[in-house]
Amino acid sequence: MRTALTIAGSDTSGGAGIQADLKTMTVNGVFAMSAITALTAQNTTGVTDIMEASPKFLKEELDAVFTDIFPDAVKIGMVSSSALIDVIAERLIFYKARHIVLDPVMVATSGAKLLQDDAAKTLQDKLLPLAEVITPNIPEAEILSGMTIQSEGDMEAAGKAIGEAVGCAVLVKGGHQVNDANDFLWQPAGGVWMRGRRINNPNTHGTGCTLSSAIAANLAKGYTLEDAVRTAKAFLSGALADGLDLGKGAGPMNHAFDIKDSYKAVRS
Repeated sequence: MRTALTIAGSDTSGGAGIQADLKTMTVNGVFAMSAITALTAQNTTGVTDIMEASPKFLKEELDAVFTDIFPDAVKIGMVSSSALIDVIAERLIFYKARHIVLDPVMVATSGAKLLQDDAAKTLQDKLLPLAEVITPNIPEAEILSGMTIQSEGDMEAAGKAIGEAVGCAVLVKGGHQVNDANDFLWQPAGGVWMRGRRINNPNTHGTGCTLSSAIAANLAKGYTLEDAVRTAKAFLSGALADGLDLGKGAGPMNHAFDIKDSYKAVRS
């Protein structure tokens, strides 16, 4: 069985972060493992507190995984400090990790800041160059490129600028901010638009985590990057279209929408 590791923060509500990653990887057919960078107290209405793992403990987590069940792919999500980024970069280089998908989580959907100011440069200098692909949304792509993005042309230019600066593929996620769920994948050989359909569902908590984890799972299974992204987008659309409605704010998706019915029965 192929394996994948998620390095990210925990979400108490289960819709994003480590919890979303593990669900996504599992239902996409790989064995999922985790290294937790931080505990967050959050729900569908927002983040109320964050407690970081120590750099020493994060190193122990990574060593425990890589020395026993070596991952076929690695997804990186929320990493809020330079010290943690340094540890991740050093360990990934040490173990020669492969198929690294980095979701540069900087701001939560609710608006809460998830990346310390000094960590943004460390992320760009040390972690982004290790990735096979990074998956910024438009606000994150604006930060990473230093550009204002207001059109599809701007998305293409930002993807190219980021990719050439850090030396990896870039998936600039559009969504309703610029277009109708269309994303732009830039690779050194050229760019391609990944067209999608807008799902009329306000419950989008964890969409970025889910997409990047699905991409990592697909890379672990041997997909090309372009096929990995297309299949991940289809999975995300299915999870959104299922119409799960939980919580008082922007709720989670149903990552298990495609699981068969054998174990779903609820006893009265």
